[in-house]
Amino acid sequence: DNSSEFIPKCRTCRRQAREQSGEGDHHEGLSSDEELTPTEVDEFQKSKDNVLEDSRKIFEDVHADFCDIRKILLKFQEWKEKFPDSYCDAYISFCLPKLLNPLIRVQLISWNPLEQNFTELEEMPWFRAIEEFSDAENVSESK
Repeated sequence: DNSSEFIPKCRTCRRQAREQSGEGDHHEGLSSDEELTPTEVDEFQKSKDNVLEDSRKIFEDVHADFCDIRKILLKFQEWKEKFPDSYCDAYISFCLPKLLNPLIRVQLISWNPLEQNFTELEEMPWFRAIEEFSDAENVSESK
């Protein structure tokens, strides 16, 4: 089996190529396949900026009551309080994850848990709104 011999030879070849080209910023133990060139970093940043800009436009033409998770959940809470039988018959608790999924995904586009100063999920406004809704549901069910 020559596959075990192939890996060290590749590493040796890449190390020699880095030494000849004068690249001194490689850290031993990291794969050079994972290293990005400055051009790739710039392209990635531009692409990321474009995605973030496009994500801000997604709900531009939507009425505020239907793109804010807290407001949507308040409407469902009102429904449950005023018409509990139809709320239960519609299996709303099963529908809410699918309904809220696109709204949450848009808010998570820029979230990166690998950054040093990232926001914990539990601290995000959408998470707190869902948590409050769940607490209100549990209180009304216990009554």
